[in-house]
Amino acid sequence: MRILLRWLISALAVFLVPYVIPGVHILNFYTALIAALVIGLVNAIIRPILFLLTLPITIVTLGLFTLVLNAIMFWFASTIVKGFYVDGFLAALLGSLVYWLIAWLGNGLVGTKEPRG
Repeated sequence: MRILLRWLISALAVFLVPYVIPGVHILNFYTALIAALVIGLVNAIIRPILFLLTLPITIVTLGLFTLVLNAIMFWFASTIVKGFYVDGFLAALLGSLVYWLIAWLGNGLVGTKEPRG
């Protein structure tokens, strides 16, 4: 049940990003649901591989290169989902930051973390 709630929060985050970042466009909430699913899958499958491949750059930049990786994953997801468009790298970078912030706040407010113990 928690995973569905996290998915809805992520979809809401994707849906709200175009209202903050002008270079990101989304057709409707259904498209946001699909985009959130694709972003989650891309971040679970492709991002770890890219993170390992770019680990030297990440170390040299003291972790700031992970922002670039997040932007690339956000942009890549927009190429897969029809109705979800990102105009350029700067829009992808800012969009991924806003997406992360909204999803982080939403998950924090709802308390979707697993209980410890």
